[in-house]
This record gives sequence, C-alpha cells and structure tokens, in this order.
Amino acid sequence: MRKTFKSDLKWSDVTPRTAFLNRRQIIAGAAALGAMATPALAGLGAVESAYSTDDDPNTFEEITRYNNFYEFGTGKEDPARNAGALTTDPWAVQIDGLVDRPGSYDLGEILSGVTLEERIYRFRCVEAWSMVIPWVGFELSALLNRVGVQPSAKYVAFETLVRPEEMPGQRRPILDWPYREGLRLDEAMHPLTILANGIYDEPLPNQNGAPLRLVVPWKYGFKSIKSIVRITLTEKQPLATWNMVNAREYGFYSNVNPQVSHPRWSQATERRIGGGLLSRRQETLMFNGYGEDVAGLYAGMDLKKLF
Repeated sequence: MRKTFKSDLKWSDVTPRTAFLNRRQIIAGAAALGAMATPALAGLGAVESAYSTDDDPNTFEEITRYNNFYEFGTGKEDPARNAGALTTDPWAVQIDGLVDRPGSYDLGEILSGVTLEERIYRFRCVEAWSMVIPWVGFELSALLNRVGVQPSAKYVAFETLVRPEEMPGQRRPILDWPYREGLRLDEAMHPLTILANGIYDEPLPNQNGAPLRLVVPWKYGFKSIKSIVRITLTEKQPLATWNMVNAREYGFYSNVNPQVSHPRWSQATERRIGGGLLSRRQETLMFNGYGEDVAGLYAGMDLKKLF
C-alpha cells in the first residue's frame, strides 16, 4: 500500500529556498537544545512519507489565507484575520468512551509517543475548490492504539474547542457549537488518516486548526475537524455538525465523489486555488484520487445514498 503514493519530492523542492535554509538553521538550533525543544512547539524534523502525492503543493500563504473555519468567521479571510488571539498552549485532548485508558492527555504527551511525518495530500473542499497541502502529522491509529480501543467501539467522534472570547464566530449561532465530526472506526484506523500539527514543517497556524486537527484526504474538507479537544469512541454513529444542519446536502460519510452532485452545484470538477482567474477547472477524482487505498472500505455500499 505504501508504494501507491510514493513521492520524490523533498522539503527543499516544496519550500522557497530562503525559508528552507532558515528552517535548517532552526532545526540545528533545536537539536543543540535537546529536550528543551518540545514537538508541540517546534513541529520540525518530520520524516518523508510514502503516502505523499507528487502533485505540486500550494504556497504557505495560499494555505493559510484561504480557509473555512467558522469559529473565526464565515469569510475565507476571516480565520487568518481573527485567529491570532487563540491560545493553544497549554492544550489537552479529552479521550473517552469505549477506550481502556480514558483521560485528559496533554498535547506534549500525545506528541511524545509518535513519529512525525510529512504528508503532501490533496485537499478537496465541498465547495468545489482544492489545494495540495504538505501536512506534518502522525497516523490517528497510533494514538487510538495507545489508549486502547475496546471491541464494541465502531465509531470515533471529535469535538472542536469552544472559546467564544477568543473565537468570535462562536458568539453567533452560525452553527450549534461545538463543531462535531465523526468517522467509522475502520476509516479512523486507516493509515491515510492523520492528526496534523504542522504544515511546511512549521507549527500549524491557528487558522488551519492549531494545535491539532484531523486530516482525511479522501473526504471533503469539512470532515477534517480543527482544534480538537475531545475524541470519543462509541458504538453508535456520532453527530456531525454539517450533517445535523442539512443531511440532504451533507452526508455523514462525505467521501469525495464526482458522481454525486451537491444539491446546489456539481462536484464533477474543481478549482485549484492558486491557479489564477483564467485557469481551467480540473476533473475531480473519485475519493480525491485515493481510491486504490480506500475504496475497499466501502465495498457493497451504495455511495449515492450513503454519501
């Protein structure tokens, strides 16, 4: 499976030269500091992953300045404009439900037991725009295995932070806060599913879901919940915010599927951010191009009904 998305890209290929050289200096300094440089703050030194796509990544500026993160506002530039006030240190994630070792886990504790990888993934928004993002993170399965998934667990539920004094969008009833999402257990345990804490080998910016967000590259972007504070293992299908808002438009699975149109627009093509006003739309790939690895998860399912 790991050979499917093998990339020959290095960090020096996807990062501007000046930024790359500067990061090398930072890494050298962090190595000298040893234990004083924590993974939660540094977000550096990720190893290359065989799961990366060979598509050209978007720039750091494009990735961080064009976002949906309604906790900071509904405009694409609102997250970058308003997320600076968010406090991400200290940070803890409550892990509960059908697990052997429930509890509140400090972010440093979570990161201390994993190997960070760079994953250059395609990202497809349900609004029919797309990017290619070089995430830094680790497989969600590594964390779930550490806390011990009980046999009766079938789903994984996630919740985003609620802090309206720092997240101005939560001062309005745009959505029913907290933002919620969920995966079936086999989706959550799939090696493509990661928890990200960085992009371009730098700490994840607040507007992109700092300090810890989910990334599920074969699903529409709203499934990749940001700023996670709770993970719950459950036997029943959990609530998912956009599915709650309008189940006709936003299914629980929300796999990228060009054959199933959104009720208000086609999903057959997409607009790549950064391509310019005159760039042509490109065809959307089934499962966002990751079908060889994930199609088997949905064998026998009617993906037009269970969308």
